[in-house]
Amino acid sequence: MNVSARTRGALVALLAGAVLLTGCAGGGSADRASSGDGRQQAPMPPDGGGAPDGGSGSVREGEQDGDAQRDAPPADHLSTFALDVDTASYGYARRALAEGRLPEPDSVRPEEFVNSFRQDYPRPEGDGFTVTVDGARPGGRGGEDWSLMRVGLATRASTKSAERPPAALTFVIDISGSMDEPGRLDLVKESLGILTNELRDDDSLALVTFSGEAETRLPMTRLDGNRNRIHDIVDSLEPTDSTNVAAGVRTGYDVAVEGHRPGANNRVVLLSDALANTGETDADAILERIASSRREYGITLFGVGVGSEYGDQLMERLTNRGDGHTTYVSTSTQARKVFVDQLPAHVELRARDAKAQVAFDPQNVEEFRLIGYENRAVADEDFRDDRVDGGEVGPGHTVTALYAVRLREGASGHVATATVRWLDPRSRAPHEASAVVEAAALDRDLWSAGTAPGLQVSAAAAYFAQALRGAETPGAPGLGELGERTGALARRTEDASVGQLAKSIGQAEGMLR
Repeated sequence: MNVSARTRGALVALLAGAVLLTGCAGGGSADRASSGDGRQQAPMPPDGGGAPDGGSGSVREGEQDGDAQRDAPPADHLSTFALDVDTASYGYARRALAEGRLPEPDSVRPEEFVNSFRQDYPRPEGDGFTVTVDGARPGGRGGEDWSLMRVGLATRASTKSAERPPAALTFVIDISGSMDEPGRLDLVKESLGILTNELRDDDSLALVTFSGEAETRLPMTRLDGNRNRIHDIVDSLEPTDSTNVAAGVRTGYDVAVEGHRPGANNRVVLLSDALANTGETDADAILERIASSRREYGITLFGVGVGSEYGDQLMERLTNRGDGHTTYVSTSTQARKVFVDQLPAHVELRARDAKAQVAFDPQNVEEFRLIGYENRAVADEDFRDDRVDGGEVGPGHTVTALYAVRLREGASGHVATATVRWLDPRSRAPHEASAVVEAAALDRDLWSAGTAPGLQVSAAAAYFAQALRGAETPGAPGLGELGERTGALARRTEDASVGQLAKSIGQAEGMLR
């Protein structure tokens, strides 16, 4: 069963998510939410102590019984992570497989595979999130005693374009020699051209390029009356020299601060293959130079990856430190989808520093494993410390986290409470929403016709990612079976994106035999 909760209250996924900035006003304080079936949901789980890794845990019996134990769970009952709407890992893996090669295991992040697929979770009426928790039993080898639990979060869709705040976007464009490959600078230029036509007259845009050094091509400029000028600059870009990412990001932030527009959505957008080979090449050193501007002005960093060779880890670390997210684009179709179809849904921000915490019930849960989110782990005690960075989430986004959960023999009743906490993008006031799940909701067959297709797609994407990075997951089928199940699911749902997933699974199977 699905349980949802409402509170009162990231060039085309490219530049669309790129405009996730400071957006709408929220309302209300943290509330106790009601589930979709009218039952009162569990109270917010208390802050825990313990290790910062929310990845897995064995749930020990505590000294207390019943409700008292649930009110104060041991630290290892908690799993805490920052929300993530990145999708670059899946996009890059698909390109690598299509070119006949496996992606590097350390570039595979399961949460980005899972979050590449939109879900049909209920949406809140205002800002903030709904929370949905459900699951099923995967069966299969090693999965007999396990369930797959899905925590789903969703924000309200975007408002009309005319109603959003204006955008102030600083594009930092890699024009190094490595960008000469087809599908790199040419795709960036095409995407920027589309975006220039899609933005509103009252939006602003700045252009910075970098190779061995950085150069400001256009200071922050209103679109109204300047579109032809912007097109001319973009069309003139040519690849040259080496890749000094540090110089580009540093200059980009200088330009963004100089052109900062109060009340607008201010963001730096880095478009690059992220193959830094000149200057400071470490993400921490690069971000350290602009940390004060980020804190003072609220300017976040969005990374758009391109190229058959791509510095995935550097780009992800940059955007994580810059309070932003990443995507990867390899075709004109993907770029146009983001700029034309998705851009209007991403020019606002629904939540800042969003984190999730799942509290498992020791009476019913023996062991749990969070699939992915290793790079987004948050110390349990920092869940309600609003000075600790979380994730930025825009309108219409869905975020999914999957857990492998082993229940105790004879488990019944409450299994877990999932809570999301975020800051209002304008007022910075904190809000929370939560939902619970019981053992009966995790007992259905994962692959049966009656199970939600969204849960099945999430499982297929996660199992695929785990296989690519050589990780074991209870109940995961072999790639051959997984490809067959995913193909059948694509035909049943008539979803082209699921069909593309099935195709990628088939390509990987041939290489991993």
